[in-house]
Amino acid sequence: MTILEGRNLRKTYRLSRTNRVEALRGVDVTIDSGKMVAIMGPSGSGKSTLMHVLGLLHQPDTNHGAPPELAFAGRRMTDLADNERTRIRATEMGFVFQAFNLVPTLTAVENVALAAEYAGTKRSAAHAAALEALGLVGLAERADHRPAELSGGEQQRVAVARALVNRPKLVIGDEPTGNLDSARSADVLSLLRGLNREMGHTFLIVTHDAEVGAACDRIIGMRDGRVVSDGNTARTAAQ
Repeated sequence: MTILEGRNLRKTYRLSRTNRVEALRGVDVTIDSGKMVAIMGPSGSGKSTLMHVLGLLHQPDTNHGAPPELAFAGRRMTDLADNERTRIRATEMGFVFQAFNLVPTLTAVENVALAAEYAGTKRSAAHAAALEALGLVGLAERADHRPAELSGGEQQRVAVARALVNRPKLVIGDEPTGNLDSARSADVLSLLRGLNREMGHTFLIVTHDAEVGAACDRIIGMRDGRVVSDGNTARTAAQ
């Protein structure tokens, strides 16, 4: 089953009156439900811009080409108002960022519950959902610790719990292991792989890390704003 599909996705950024960057040049992409997919490519390849468009953070351009198409969970996304795009991001998508983005004055459970409250869940239910999500990532016993009291790997686990707390259809990771050493990176990668395999969560991960890509089911390779390769990994072939 397809969870996310884009066609003719274009994005140009104007840096000045005479200077512009074509970040996406007519990208077609399909993501199947229950898969763990990596988007890889060198800096400036367009992979982060593609993530922003697929994650409803940016609108694709509608000029200079065929009309763009973007569908999520069977619904057309290209014509939605900003408030509806925000609602879908909050309730049906989860995001994990390289920099963790935790509120330093809040405990782990409060950080996770904040995402549930933002999506419209009442405070008591949000707290319960946050504790459940922290349990999924192995941090139930650290729920009352603030970010400064947690290791980098633990902070990223809290960020994963925050992404999962609303039981999203899709989790998008932007270099989720980029701020971690090799041991903690492997730990977080194993966590994501386990959540995908055991819980069926769909992951779309932007990464420079070849080890992260190899752990996924599929790698979409980008260069100069275009998809230049798209195929299953050796891991998938071995299944």
